[in-house]
Amino acid sequence: MKEVRLKRKLGFYDVYCISTGAMVSSGLFVLPGIAHAKAGPAVAVSYLLAGALALIGVLSQSELVSAMPRTGGSYFYITRSLGSALGTSAGIMLWLSVMLKTSFALVGMGAFANYLFPGFPIRTFALIFAILFIILNIKGIKQAAKFEVIVVTALIVTFVFYIFKGLPSISEDKLLPFVPYGWNSVLVTAGLVFVSYGGVLKAASIAEEVKKPHINIPKAMIVSLVTMMLVYFVVVFITAGVLDAEVLDASLTPISDAAKAFAGKFGAIVMTFGAMLAFISTANAGIMAAARYPVAMARDRLMPGWFSRISPKTNTPSISILITGLVIVAALFLPLVELVEMASTVMILTFILDIISMIIMRESRLQNYQPTFRAPLYPFLQIIGIFGLIFLITDMGYLSLFLSALLIVIGLLWYWFYGRVKIAREYALSFLISRITTSQLKGNLLETELREIIR
Repeated sequence: MKEVRLKRKLGFYDVYCISTGAMVSSGLFVLPGIAHAKAGPAVAVSYLLAGALALIGVLSQSELVSAMPRTGGSYFYITRSLGSALGTSAGIMLWLSVMLKTSFALVGMGAFANYLFPGFPIRTFALIFAILFIILNIKGIKQAAKFEVIVVTALIVTFVFYIFKGLPSISEDKLLPFVPYGWNSVLVTAGLVFVSYGGVLKAASIAEEVKKPHINIPKAMIVSLVTMMLVYFVVVFITAGVLDAEVLDASLTPISDAAKAFAGKFGAIVMTFGAMLAFISTANAGIMAAARYPVAMARDRLMPGWFSRISPKTNTPSISILITGLVIVAALFLPLVELVEMASTVMILTFILDIISMIIMRESRLQNYQPTFRAPLYPFLQIIGIFGLIFLITDMGYLSLFLSALLIVIGLLWYWFYGRVKIAREYALSFLISRITTSQLKGNLLETELREIIR
């Protein structure tokens, strides 16, 4: 049976808003207070350092997506470069981690809604919006993306309000000493806040539905990440310069509290509304991205085939969206904090694997690996990125590391008992090994697939 492809409906600004909306939620509206307690006012620098490491991963993935713009993003690249076994683990880990982060965003949205509408049950509010987002994504990616554009544009307006009203209110006394706990604390805190940038990779998972993906996705991802690096730095710097350290360190609503300090109750309401918009955009983008991983895996016969069925009416993977949505709804009632820490570890691992995948694709010298965007300063920048990200993982905690390792084992077992007997797939690492050992490969399936993608 011929594989049904998704239709290309999204442009640059659609992808930019999806990428931006996937990044901004708890990382900005909840985390700064917790991070400030560890690094002091220099926490703004921690956000910049974390963003710089994320940028190395984004540059690598931009190269990969410009050569292989296919649904599934990181899963597809890892499978084609490192093999189906590791690709299966990565696909399952990514699917689960994005779903858990989406559930967390929905709960966070409910918590901020409770601030505006006291007494309304948080999880009930989250459940209502989860159902709305599932329906919206089933109706069509263009509709879901249009909603994301509206929400992110409104969110940018709230940031502009916060920056212009907050900058004149900064007190020098609150920013000194700037590095009270030493530069080591700033580096460690960069690992804590790195999760703020994890959503940028979601844009690549919808590559098959983007017009001129080899141009629009790399450009949108890079511009989106640089935008958010600057927003995080300026907003967190203002927050540290407005609130007393004792207040900020104990706050779970730092941006709203700071807005109240320099713009009164109106400012607090504006930024609380902005926080809701941020969690809404993250949740919608999360459902959109997460549903694409099972589609790609089903096409590779690593998951049941019905995951990849495309609705002829809406041109969306409606079954995958529905199942993904149901898992997200179920996760609303789990202890999400510990699970989200595990999901953050998975995101860092994904950045590492993307960088390694790009290196292997280049060094394999496949004739039909023809990216239109090439990551700069190769391979020095990529090596720095790998070691920097490994450093971040060491600070994630034993529980999150254990749960991540458990997911890897589950993925390998799934491949061994389900996927291994379904298909034998070539991957770039085998080409690299054959080039080093001067041995010959029998097949040419990967070259053929890459040629079809170029076509």
